[in-house]
Amino acid sequence: MTITAKPYLQSIFIKSDASLDFNSYPFNIPAVAKLDQIRFHPDATFFVGENGAGKSTVLEAIALALGYSPEGGTRNVQLETTKSVSSLYESIGLVQSYRKPRDGYFLRAETFFNVATYMDEVGYLDGYGGKSLHSRSHGEAFLTLLTNKFNGKGLYLLDEPEAALSPNRQLAALSAIHQLVQNESQFIIATHSPILLAYPNAKIILFDETGLSEVTYEQTDHYSITRDFLNHYDRRLEQLFGPDPDES
Repeated sequence: MTITAKPYLQSIFIKSDASLDFNSYPFNIPAVAKLDQIRFHPDATFFVGENGAGKSTVLEAIALALGYSPEGGTRNVQLETTKSVSSLYESIGLVQSYRKPRDGYFLRAETFFNVATYMDEVGYLDGYGGKSLHSRSHGEAFLTLLTNKFNGKGLYLLDEPEAALSPNRQLAALSAIHQLVQNESQFIIATHSPILLAYPNAKIILFDETGLSEVTYEQTDHYSITRDFLNHYDRRLEQLFGPDPDES
């Protein structure tokens, strides 16, 4: 295998000596059970799939294998307020570039509040615009990461970053991601956002019952369902809220 400067994280794989219990979490998730190897795009790789498909579980495992805490932040933030981490990270191997990223961050939407509190407690706010993340709205705090904390030449893992962002702010996030990619950064993002998924030339990996597969933007449910609803929203609402045909 040829190792190049970027992507910083070239691929992950299941170790040959890993002990896997397919009757227990997380290997009872079909996509995780069928995980063999994932190769990453130099710029952006997206994980997509239904809730519970395993995309956040795999992203968490990558983060832990890289030395991040389960709840996110930089590698200097070692925070774990609950014991809910899967053992997947112990079973995966990493193929990394000879050149290390200069920056990095693991953003987990559901635990970002805890990371923000930790930043207040330790008093390290310089990288967050000099003030508490709790003094901003959730969406503003997320954008602060992209525009203030992320310095470029980095590897950034984002788990559902759109959770706190309006559509307009998602467009702003997309622009910020592009600026960071232009500055030699790599992103791996688990998302449900059809806006973020539109990032040009990105690799999109679908997690479903059949395993993992690479798809195009137009092949995602996120694109097709959103497009259909916006083009035919009155008809779709009538179908959703109309009388049950079995009762008529």
